[in-house]
Amino acid sequence: MLDRVAQVTKTGEATAILRHTMVERQLRPFDVTDVPLLERFLETPREIFLPDSLASLAYSDLAVSLKGASGRIRNLLPSLVLARMLQSADVKATDRVLDIGGVGYSSALLSGLAEKVVALECDSGLAARAKTGLAALGCENVQFELGPLEKGFAGGAPYNVIIIQGRVQAGLEALFEQLTPDGRLLAIVTPETRAGQQVVRFERQDGRSAGELPLFSATAPVLDGFEQAPAFNL
Repeated sequence: MLDRVAQVTKTGEATAILRHTMVERQLRPFDVTDVPLLERFLETPREIFLPDSLASLAYSDLAVSLKGASGRIRNLLPSLVLARMLQSADVKATDRVLDIGGVGYSSALLSGLAEKVVALECDSGLAARAKTGLAALGCENVQFELGPLEKGFAGGAPYNVIIIQGRVQAGLEALFEQLTPDGRLLAIVTPETRAGQQVVRFERQDGRSAGELPLFSATAPVLDGFEQAPAFNL
């Protein structure tokens, strides 16, 4: 028993060192400066949301690919991209946040920054892993919902912040309707006036969309439900 306790303690210390290294070598050099956010990254284990076979990649600077029950591959955003997105969202302690397709880790981070987090997932296998991890961390202010990502979760609206953990080509209309009058939505898109993929912050003012603000370059596969409808040629 004592050997098991010592092993768990040693593992915890090792992952804490890895988290510290990630913050110092990945997040801070990428202009992540928000102290409460950095503290959340230092405190929150990412490996708990990954299968054992991928745990060694938990604190790398790479995207991690997970296979869901549907057979589709979900790519988790690199932590440095996620950190910049969350910092740009300017999450406040009184905010309600809708976290779409984050597979648990981002919701765990947000649970210490916002008043309420609704985590939305469309794949039952990914949802099960996320819920197990969130329960293990005691994230009591995170509500987990299973359903189509592009439809959001109107039952928890309105949201001050909506975070989409991937690239979108279409399908934001329903989500804009679930924002507060001054709410903001962040996703990876290809802006019409710029080349390449970028994280963009959409803001709603006076109950309507107030345009978009490209923030920084980032790439990701299109998230389930946000694909552009194919064009038909007659």
